Amino acid sequence: MSIVSLARFQFAMTTVFHFFFVPFSIGTALAVAIMETTYVVTKKKEYLRMTKFWGNIFLLSFAVGVVTGIIQEFQFGMNWSDYSRFMGDIFGAPLAIEALLAFFMESTFLGLWMFTWDRLSPKVHVVFIWLVTFASMISALWILTANSFMQHPTGYAIKNGHAVMTSFSALLKNPQVWFEFGHVIAGTVVTGGIIIAGLSAFRLLHQKAEETAFYKKSLRLGLLLSLIGAVLVIFAGDQQMKYLINEQPMKFAATEGVYNTTKNHAAWSVIDWSNEKEHKNDFSLDIPDMLSILAYGRPSGAVQGMNEVNKQLEKKYGKNNNYYPPVNALFWSFRIMAGFGGLMLLVSALGLFFTRKKKQILYEKKWMLWVLGLCTFTPFLANTAGWLVTELGRYPWTVYGLFTIKQSVSPNVSVGSLLTTNIVYFLLFAFIAATMISLVRLELKKGPFYEDEIAADDHKADQVDPFDKEAFE
Repeated sequence: MSIVSLARFQFAMTTVFHFFFVPFSIGTALAVAIMETTYVVTKKKEYLRMTKFWGNIFLLSFAVGVVTGIIQEFQFGMNWSDYSRFMGDIFGAPLAIEALLAFFMESTFLGLWMFTWDRLSPKVHVVFIWLVTFASMISALWILTANSFMQHPTGYAIKNGHAVMTSFSALLKNPQVWFEFGHVIAGTVVTGGIIIAGLSAFRLLHQKAEETAFYKKSLRLGLLLSLIGAVLVIFAGDQQMKYLINEQPMKFAATEGVYNTTKNHAAWSVIDWSNEKEHKNDFSLDIPDMLSILAYGRPSGAVQGMNEVNKQLEKKYGKNNNYYPPVNALFWSFRIMAGFGGLMLLVSALGLFFTRKKKQILYEKKWMLWVLGLCTFTPFLANTAGWLVTELGRYPWTVYGLFTIKQSVSPNVSVGSLLTTNIVYFLLFAFIAATMISLVRLELKKGPFYEDEIAADDHKADQVDPFDKEAFE
């Protein structure tokens, strides 16, 4: 256990756990905004009930996302101070805008949305949740702007050993920003849709007659959103990976397990296990021409191998670093991401087909509801695998070509302090996760009519004369 490995593990743990809730909150916010808009247009109370019920789930994800984000920033300042000194001038602008504009806007309108249900007209009130959704997406944009600089530095100069911004517009024009942003936002749509559909499926297993219509409608809306999002994710992910062929050829080659430059007709490995020490493949199961088709849209086209790219990097940056990323982790993370993405697309399409008005088979088959319910967890796995590809593929850099991981670690941390904080963070995250799951289960147990019952009780209480003798019986 070295300082660098423990610091990297802590960064991975805090980032992955925080990112559980970013797509969760953005996706459910979008779904809730659509529900409330439908209520405003149709005046049907069932959509208002859906808005409030799923809005409570959204609020839980938002709250946990804020807490985990604070923890992430705390460990970042503790363990990566040299990186912060090197990158502070460039990171300062997008992160300040994210905090002072996007997050401030998001939290302000969220408060207005929460506390003005009976004080404003529905047409005004629905605007607040759309502003929350928009602000959360803009918040993601600024975070991804900072991350994209780490992937593809642009608009900077090196002065006195620090990266200094020379063009703010160049940060936003960075192609990496828009490939990442499109991929992430499409992923949030899938996440929100699948979570709503999956939780609805779990509740339909309980067969409460008065709640059936509510959850069926919620399930259909969730599946429609996830289907749209899954199609967009596949398109955005495909474009992003094609961009990496020239921009980060080492990352692309590692995700495909390609050590030696392929022939003009490149085969795609369905299964592969790499010998990372000897830089070769021990075993692979290949489909002829498929990698060329995926990379270039045609059955011909060679792909650079890691061994060749490594020589180029050694020539450009020197032989002091190991430029090979963790190949097996990248290879399988990419397939987990793509596999679960395809699964969510398939489940969404079949789910909509089997819940059509003519023949609603899904509601009659418990095993189908179980499959859909278990799919609630798939976007978390897919999102995590995707971020592992993004971050691990940049190895050994924190800022590609400019600053390495070893250079970035705080000089005053120790193995003991890192080991202690890793244990503390792990226990804290376990507690937060258990609390989040418990609260979501509690909301589901309350059901969609809970607020109606509370409102009815309050109405009865308002009608009671406090001086009537029956009030004391």
